[in-house]
Formats: sequence, structure tokens, C-alpha cells
Amino acid sequence: MTDMPLKIEIWSDYVCPFCLLAKKVLDQATEGKDVEITWHPYELRPEPTPTLLVEGDYLQTIWKSVVYPMAARLESPIVLPDVSPQPYSRLAFEGYQFALEHGKGAEYNERLLTAFFVEERDIGDVEVLTELAGGLGLDAGRYRTALRTGRYYETHQRIQRHAHEDLGIKTVPTLFIGEGRTKVEGMPQRAFLTKVVDEVLAAEQQAARRPAARQPAPIPLPVA
Repeated sequence: MTDMPLKIEIWSDYVCPFCLLAKKVLDQATEGKDVEITWHPYELRPEPTPTLLVEGDYLQTIWKSVVYPMAARLESPIVLPDVSPQPYSRLAFEGYQFALEHGKGAEYNERLLTAFFVEERDIGDVEVLTELAGGLGLDAGRYRTALRTGRYYETHQRIQRHAHEDLGIKTVPTLFIGEGRTKVEGMPQRAFLTKVVDEVLAAEQQAARRPAARQPAPIPLPVA
């Protein structure tokens, strides 16, 4: 049996700064390693739950005390977007399904995170999303139509139910690492995540090289 890539799934929201920062940590922790990373959508505040105000105490406090210091340590050019209230991410995630279907899921995911947290674009606006998708080489007209007609609405809602009901996800980022689905919740430290990835990767590679148990030979039946 040949070694297979270590599968890592990460659930994130485009309006969560820790998801952008976690991407950098994940990239560092997996650099040069045989991994397969898949991103999944998780809305922290789905409609009709009110989204957060940029000028509100919560965002101002957490960015000053946690996000900006963490971003500085990671040398990540992240800013609190001047988009208030914060946009819902449902349409952006429906667009992710379009991008995924056309082989651009990873590129789209990274583009949306940087568009919001670096360029301060309103990723709740269909025209902004369409422009970003077109910039990735996706068919802008078909993308816009997919969002306006709700083509991926049910797909996205089904994924949200799976995240809540089957996986019990309550925070982002949440990572599942390996076939045993080792769970890491929240913003991981690089050293910790590197250790987990290395341990799970080594265990899976060792298991892949282990010879399969020999099956006992069948006992011949007497001939009548």
C-alpha cells in the first residue's frame, strides 16, 4: 500500500479574522509535508442573526487586544474592515460552491479572506463577489446568475446542518486532521499544530506500511 496524503479539513467563516490567520499557521505547519487540505463553510452568524458593528465595543476590543497583536507576530497585513455592519457570508459561501465545482475552491477561499481583511471589500455584495470571482478566471456571468437564483442555496444549507448536527462545530476555525479526525478548535499555535500534524502523519504512514493481517486458508469441504 502506498502512502496517502494526510487529509486536513478546516471549517471557517470569511468574516472571522482568526480563519485568515489560521490559514497562515496551517501553511507553516504543513510546509513540505504530504497533506491534502479542504476548506468547508461555517457561518458564525447566519441570517437573521444580527451581524457585528465595526464601531461596536466587541470588535474594537478584540481586535486591539487579540487580533492585531497576533497578526503582528505572524507578520500578516490584516485590518478590521470598515464595513459596518459586517456582511453576512452566505452568498460568498454559495459562490464557494460554484468555485469548487469549477476547480477553483482553494483560490476562491484565499481570495475572499484577503478581499475582506486586507482590502476591506464588502463580500456581502453580489457585484463585489462577481468581480472577485471573475478575477480568478471564473465565468462572472454564470457566477452572478448562480447567486441571484440561489442555485447553491440548498447545498450550502445542507453543509451547515452537517456542521452543526453531525460534527458539533460551534467555533471557527475548527480543524479535523487525519482519518481518525483529530479535532483542533480555535486559533492554533504553530508549534502545537505542527506537533499534531507530524504525529498524525507519522501514525498514518506507519499504518499504511504495516502488512495486512494474513487471512486463514479456507477449510476444504468434504466431497459427497
